[in-house]
Amino acid sequence: MGSIGTLRESDLHAALKRHYARPSDQIEVAVDGYVIDLVRRNELRGDELIEIQTRHFAALKRKLSQLLKTHRVRLIYPIAQAKWIARVKADGHTLIGRRKSPRRGAVEDVFVELVSLPELMAHPNFTLEVVLIHEEEVRCPYSGRKRYRARAWRVCQRRLLSVIESIEFAAPSDFQRFIPADLPAPFTSAELAKALQRPAYLAHKITYCLRKMGVLTVVGKRQRAWLYALTD
Repeated sequence: MGSIGTLRESDLHAALKRHYARPSDQIEVAVDGYVIDLVRRNELRGDELIEIQTRHFAALKRKLSQLLKTHRVRLIYPIAQAKWIARVKADGHTLIGRRKSPRRGAVEDVFVELVSLPELMAHPNFTLEVVLIHEEEVRCPYSGRKRYRARAWRVCQRRLLSVIESIEFAAPSDFQRFIPADLPAPFTSAELAKALQRPAYLAHKITYCLRKMGVLTVVGKRQRAWLYALTD
């Protein structure tokens, strides 16, 4: 039988926990009524609680807000820089085919989730660590009653292939890296999207988060678009 919190744990989550765990870390520990992935002892600075979240930051907002009152917390979030898609039969094991996805993730993709709790970045006890990985996504035939296509698939597992790089954000000022130095001031979300060569919807999430963190300030409007500048 698995330990606390591990019975429904995904392969990706378990693999990242093994990657980050040090010999002295405590694994799956109850702290203030919450189960924590890793607890790292530090006599000088106090214990650090390490949470690994592969999606849905919104589900963590209350938990993190409570823990940050008395603990240092590090949130680790993986982004697939490269992904391979494997299709298997209904047994979950027999491989049908495998291909590399044309999609490439980047650190900016963290804002898709960060919109749920950007204010927490201003808390002195909070650190966000984005880890770029290579991942295998396993897809199984959809077995539900409703099938909208003749052959539908669902993601049944995510597997860690390798860890490429990690980027740490310990304060709102660390996010200034997403504002290119040659971007004119003030600027719109559309101009930011063009400078970063990322979709418009993502640039809107970036400006929203940075404004909530206090990194950006709204300084006016250009037609119907808000104008942003770095906060002094």
